[in-house]
Amino acid sequence: MLSFLTKYRHAFLVGLQSNLIYRWNFAVRGLFSLFHLAAVFILWSAAFQGTGRDGIGGYGLGATITYFVALLVLQFFISAFNEDYQISEDIRNGLINQFLLKPINYFGYRLSIFAAARLVSGALVLVPLVVALPFLYSYLTFPSDWAWRLALGLPAMMLSALIQFSIAYCFGLLTFWFLEIQGFVILSMAVEAVLGGQMFPLDLLPAGVLAVAKFLPFYYQMYFPAAIFTGRIDQAGTVQGLGIELCWVAILFAVNHVLWTRGLRRHTAVGG
Repeated sequence: MLSFLTKYRHAFLVGLQSNLIYRWNFAVRGLFSLFHLAAVFILWSAAFQGTGRDGIGGYGLGATITYFVALLVLQFFISAFNEDYQISEDIRNGLINQFLLKPINYFGYRLSIFAAARLVSGALVLVPLVVALPFLYSYLTFPSDWAWRLALGLPAMMLSALIQFSIAYCFGLLTFWFLEIQGFVILSMAVEAVLGGQMFPLDLLPAGVLAVAKFLPFYYQMYFPAAIFTGRIDQAGTVQGLGIELCWVAILFAVNHVLWTRGLRRHTAVGG
């Protein structure tokens, strides 16, 4: 077991070093995310004008801004940025061949690289966030029952990261069948933007649509952990959501295993 974990610890460290080389890319991306946050502030401030004490969907401007700030931080900690394309390149260029005859699991290797990248990007996004904090501080409103939200929110956040990675891994493996996966990725990003709560909080949806969305993986990619940390979901809903989220992780792991085994039957490794 120790030797098993050591392999992926080394992969994690290599990924950490590799991503630190491109730390300025993450820093610049985090800096430009402030422009997105500024646009969110302007648009939602206009939307809340004249709404009265009840606000929109029972939430005021402060709660909405807090949600989008949490969403921004979570995006850098758990989102899969380019993992699907990197896996696709490994397959297309034959770099995956080196893993076929070695005692290392490709999924575990890519997951270690993903964890390292998210650690670097998540740490660097805190820098522009600190810069923006003096301007946002008066709008941030976090729930008072933070103890159970933190205890349940962190596992939800890790499961969300696994869902994000598993979906990206799934699209990357489609390269065994398709030369180009960009269309699949763009379609997934478009659906995730709506059903993942990136355009607006999902609790603003009609009750019937929200009930359906709760059983889709997109709900758990970003919205679910953000809703826990910002008080948009209660404890009972959180426990139920964790169960569904865990089921989606198991389903996606199974799908990835099937795609990997069947894809290898189509793969032809040549050269030394």
